Amino acid sequence: MRVEFTHVGIALGGARIVDDVTLTVPPGQFLGLVGPNGSGKSTLLRGLYRVLRPATGTVRIDGQDVWRLPPRRVAQHIAVMTQETDTGFDLNVLDVVLLGRLPHQGSFGGHTRHDLTLAAGALGRVGADHLSRRTFSGLSGGEKQRVLLARALVQESQVLVLDEPTNHLDIAFQLELMRMVRGLGLTTLAALHDLNLAASHCDAIAVLHRGRIIAGGTPAEVLTPDLLREVFGVHAHLLSHPDTGKPLIAFSPGHEPVSTPAGRAAARPRSDTQP
Repeated sequence: MRVEFTHVGIALGGARIVDDVTLTVPPGQFLGLVGPNGSGKSTLLRGLYRVLRPATGTVRIDGQDVWRLPPRRVAQHIAVMTQETDTGFDLNVLDVVLLGRLPHQGSFGGHTRHDLTLAAGALGRVGADHLSRRTFSGLSGGEKQRVLLARALVQESQVLVLDEPTNHLDIAFQLELMRMVRGLGLTTLAALHDLNLAASHCDAIAVLHRGRIIAGGTPAEVLTPDLLREVFGVHAHLLSHPDTGKPLIAFSPGHEPVSTPAGRAAARPRSDTQP
């Protein structure tokens, strides 16, 4: 499923957080959104899954404006996984996963045998089937993320949104989570803090700075030492991973003030065109 942002602007408390963003993610692509804290990554994604309505522009899935579609229809197409969260209720793990089936249930609700089969399969797929009877609130951070990914899987959506999903997770599970997500083959948009995670797992990268996309393309094209210095204020070297050949960023001591890249045109990410 194709995702399109066209001249999207989103304001919070009178301040423009996302400003004139145009971006297209082709079906099946894994796009990483990176940028400093406060650059607008999560805010842009919330415009996609109907938490923050854009003040300007449109957000579309397969050509349909998500803000003109019924919320239930959007939930059938877009699954969301955020960083560790609480459900607000003392639910067991199986019940949390089954929440992902709500967009597909009829007026009378109730879980079908198909729903239960999907939930059991999703828990097995993420290595959490042994947790099904545990209370969600009693799980570790990594266990909760497995369960939340299972909930996204049973939603059977074609678009997956990851809103900073790896925060506070240990390195092993960060890598496992990203491998699992990449293996799904869904159109995926992920707001990420870890640039090396983005470089090693994403097909394309879009860099947000002060609410605008200033660069986009493959990880090797985008995550250059010059851009990292200008946007993040760090010294870095772009290397090649010895096992995968993917870009690997090595940071050096030293810090430079972050400034708006002078004269840099807002580059159109490679994700704006079909691969």
